[in-house]
Amino acid sequence: MSLAESWDKYAVGSKPRRAVNATGETTWLNWTQYAEHGPNESVLGPVAGRRVLELGSGSGSNLAHLVTLGATGLGVDVAPARETVAKERWAGLAGLEFRTAEVTAFLTETDETFDVVLSIFGAVWFVDPRTLLPLIRSRMISGGTLAFSHLPAGIQDVKLGGAGLRHNHSLDAWERLLTSHGFTAVSASLIDPPQDRTVGTMLVRALAC
Repeated sequence: MSLAESWDKYAVGSKPRRAVNATGETTWLNWTQYAEHGPNESVLGPVAGRRVLELGSGSGSNLAHLVTLGATGLGVDVAPARETVAKERWAGLAGLEFRTAEVTAFLTETDETFDVVLSIFGAVWFVDPRTLLPLIRSRMISGGTLAFSHLPAGIQDVKLGGAGLRHNHSLDAWERLLTSHGFTAVSASLIDPPQDRTVGTMLVRALAC
């Protein structure tokens, strides 16, 4: 089974995000595996007027939220089903587009540059950082923000099955990898889980040199 087929199979079984959250908002950004838990888009700094790329954009909900705040957004996902769902869900939102592509191929072939790159339980977790980080840096403006989240090192998400190898490095390992591939001001932290859960979320942020 190809990578796209594996992720398409996973996507079909995914539960869509609800239309409205507990505070009545129709869009919001969620860094963790828990609904409406953890920090918001302020991790990225101001996004109005900025070009944002999401690697592993899924149904597009996180990226759509940033676009409602004034960003323009491009979401890339390897699963064709994700592009279909995202385009249907966000058809009326200007400044937002989605493409089906394997991320290293997209980053190698595109001539676009971005102010912000994010990956929420997405491509940064599944692609060898020694390959991916230089490609991300090559498509970012100097001073641009990269942020991503995934499960802490040593924790596996069994729901993902055979969808891919996960690169859930430690906080220190991510700092070393990022600084060696053109990033600075690296901050890596663990977001505590809700009180009734035991597994937190790793959140990493860095600036392109």
